[in-house]
Amino acid sequence: MASPVRAKKHLGQHFLRDENIAMKIVDGLAPLEFESLVEVGPGDGVLSKYLFEKYNNLELFDVDQESIDYLKRTYPMHMDKIKNQDFLQWKAEGDKAVIGNFPYNISSQIVFKIIENKHHVVGMVGMFQKEVAERIASKKGSRVYGITSVLTQAYYDVEYLFTVDPQAFEPPPKVQSGVIILKRKEKLKLDCDEKAFKSIVKRAFNQRRKMLRKSLKDLIDEENSKLIDRFLTLRPEQLDFTEFVELTNALAPLK
Repeated sequence: MASPVRAKKHLGQHFLRDENIAMKIVDGLAPLEFESLVEVGPGDGVLSKYLFEKYNNLELFDVDQESIDYLKRTYPMHMDKIKNQDFLQWKAEGDKAVIGNFPYNISSQIVFKIIENKHHVVGMVGMFQKEVAERIASKKGSRVYGITSVLTQAYYDVEYLFTVDPQAFEPPPKVQSGVIILKRKEKLKLDCDEKAFKSIVKRAFNQRRKMLRKSLKDLIDEENSKLIDRFLTLRPEQLDFTEFVELTNALAPLK
């Protein structure tokens, strides 16, 4: 069945057509406790209709005016909840959950926006390109483990839920998709300088083939090298976020 809203390539839109998968994604919210919910990129509303059935405190954010107009015509009783709002400019308040079949071209940015709002976002259920979903959920030692994995897992427990084939969408993407859930950890403050932590993680993975003694050499001196000796011959994908915290404390101790 063709979508009543035209999918726009420049917005990375692929509209879900499989109702069973839509219900499965919405059901994925069950483990999360939240005051209100934001759906990002509702498109033609395939998730929205199930969300409106289950949740009163719901907002829909989209930047596609055609989508906004269609959803307001379809759900006139919910017009105040359907907003032309760029999620990447959002500032969260209260205890929120986020859900969506995320536009492929900004899906990683959506995750970083959630991390930025971690004090208010208790969790997320989202569909991504399978490669991106696997990267976020992957553990150390995996070839796809990287910056997004470490920075997300520092604040959220991540679980890969299921894979979705291209034919479930209109238009079908060229790749498979994956659905993951983020559940915020109880402890949100890392035991290190968090700005330095983020910088060290990025620097390490920007030269991921190099051992840490090479990629971080300008931060290493005779004194701190003794504290991190066991890390120096490792590559970044061999460290989990707790080990990056330890590394940060040695290289950029809190003043």
